[in-house]
Amino acid sequence: MNGSIATLVQLVGYPGIFAMVFAESGVPFGFIFPGSSMLFTAGLLSSQGFFNPWILLPLVTIATILGDNVGYWIGNKWGIKLFLRPDSRFFHHSHLERAKVFYDKYGDRTIVFARFVPFVRTFAPIVAGVVNMDYKKFLIFNILGALLWATGVTFAGFYIGAHVPAVGKYMTWIILGIIILSFSPAAWEYAKNRLQRDAPGK
Repeated sequence: MNGSIATLVQLVGYPGIFAMVFAESGVPFGFIFPGSSMLFTAGLLSSQGFFNPWILLPLVTIATILGDNVGYWIGNKWGIKLFLRPDSRFFHHSHLERAKVFYDKYGDRTIVFARFVPFVRTFAPIVAGVVNMDYKKFLIFNILGALLWATGVTFAGFYIGAHVPAVGKYMTWIILGIIILSFSPAAWEYAKNRLQRDAPGK
């Protein structure tokens, strides 16, 4: 099986996979990790006997849930101080207030869907903590998002690896496709907002 991500996943093993998924799920610097492509690759490798799926699937799911909780705690513990800061060139209190209104209304689906968008999935739980999103509600959708993303993407890799002959030959294209799919929601939202902003009368 080819690919630098596959080599990385094999090299770091269970502890490294746990650490990277944990960090990307809520630790501020975690956005540097490969996320969905790493989970899918780990699933593929599991189908080839490199990992035990009965260990791997619970591992990535727990890492995701714990990482999101740490992100929420970071935002709630230190981010709340932002409400007390005066406006500056780089910070506007109105933006934070709008974020709170948004999370009060759409926070549940945001926590779930943010899982599938690189960068966003790292900071969504932190923002949820900053705006003091109801923790019980956050936890429920945090677990749901973890099951759909971490468990789902890893299992998809395992399933495809177990049913597609010589899947390693297509590894590069599969990973490229996952990356494109991961960024497509953000690209679509950016394009839509740009068109709305540039529309006549806006």
